Amino acid sequence: MAITRKTSKTPRKSIEMVVVAKKKKVSTALSTGSLLAYVLFGVLFGYFLSKARATDYDSIIDMFMFKEFQLYGVIGVAILVVAAGLFLTHRFKKPTLSGKALDWEPVAFEPSRLIGAFLFGAGWALAGTCPGTVLTQLGEGKVFAIFTILGIGVGVWAFQKWQPKAANDNNC
Repeated sequence: MAITRKTSKTPRKSIEMVVVAKKKKVSTALSTGSLLAYVLFGVLFGYFLSKARATDYDSIIDMFMFKEFQLYGVIGVAILVVAAGLFLTHRFKKPTLSGKALDWEPVAFEPSRLIGAFLFGAGWALAGTCPGTVLTQLGEGKVFAIFTILGIGVGVWAFQKWQPKAANDNNC
């Protein structure tokens, strides 16, 4: 906030204090350097997913059958990295790409989320991949990943079509 003085154009000699809020303009456009950094991060992320066998159908099925526990470690590390990133973003008050601060308000329980969670888990078990690894599978040349991408698209379309919107809901 900045305080500026505004003099009146009337013959009176009074000075009026006006409070002017300066808004930070946050650009959502990405520079070429930022875009290259994101692409490099994505390539490295895909490489490590592939090396951890997170894109292997048999490894994922073995994880769900509790025969192999390596992927639980991969998921645990991913959760820790995201939690640290969110904590640091909140701690240093960095805005998101939309220019808004992180929203830490708890979300109310809705039974429909259980249906969505079940569908997500069933799709993950049937396809042998999650949305985070499907592009890595495509990069590895696994053609069946195309069908998973189509399934993700259908799921997003169905959510947008049938999800009831609240008057003040800004989540999706």
